[in-house]
Amino acid sequence: MANSKDTSKQKKINVRVDFTPMVDMMMLLITFFMLCTSLAKPQTMELSMPSNDKNMTEQDKSVTKASYTITIYVAGKNKIYYVAGLPKYDDPSTLKETTWGKDGIRKVLIQHTTEDNTQPVLEVMKAKAELDLKKDQMPDSVYSKELSQIKRGEINGQKIQTMTVIIKATDKASYKNVVDALDEMQICSIGKYVLDKISKDDEKLLKAKAVE
Repeated sequence: MANSKDTSKQKKINVRVDFTPMVDMMMLLITFFMLCTSLAKPQTMELSMPSNDKNMTEQDKSVTKASYTITIYVAGKNKIYYVAGLPKYDDPSTLKETTWGKDGIRKVLIQHTTEDNTQPVLEVMKAKAELDLKKDQMPDSVYSKELSQIKRGEINGQKIQTMTVIIKATDKASYKNVVDALDEMQICSIGKYVLDKISKDDEKLLKAKAVE
C-alpha cells in the first residue's frame, strides 16, 4: 500500500526560466530603434516685429504694421491684460485689463480693427467657418492645407494681412493661463503668434498699473 501511495504522488519539477535570450533581444531592439529613429529638431518661427513708422517703403511692406498687432500679458491671480499694437511704455493707459473666454480676450481679438479699417481675425474666422462646412467632403490633408492658407491670409484668391499676437507671461502667471492664451490662438485661427519674454520696459509698464 505504501508503494502505491508513493507512486500515485506526482513528482515536483522545478522549472527555471532563463531570461537571458530575452534580455539580449531587448538590447538588440533598443539599438535598432536608436539607429533608425531620427530625433525631432526644434522648429522656430521667424517673426518680423511691427513698426510704428507710417512712412514705410515698398521693401518694408512685408513687416507687420503696429495696428495688426496685439500684445497680451498673462499675469498672476488669473488676470490678463492687452495692448492694441506695440506697448507704449511711457503711456500706461494703453494697457487694458480684460477677462478670459468669449466675452473677454477672444472678443478683443475678434473685434480688433486696424488702421486700414479691417478686422483680420474676424475675416479669417469667417473663412474658416466656410471651410468647415465642406470638411466632410474633402480629405484631411486637403483640409489642413486650405486651413493653413487661410491662416496665412490667403482667402478666396486674395491675400490679406493677418494679425500678429505677442504673448508675454509674468513670473506669477500660471501655466494653465498660458495654455489658455495659446488655446485662444487656435480658437481664433491666428496663425502668427509668439511667446516672448517680459522685458525691463514691460516690467515698468506693468508696475505702473500694479500688475503682478
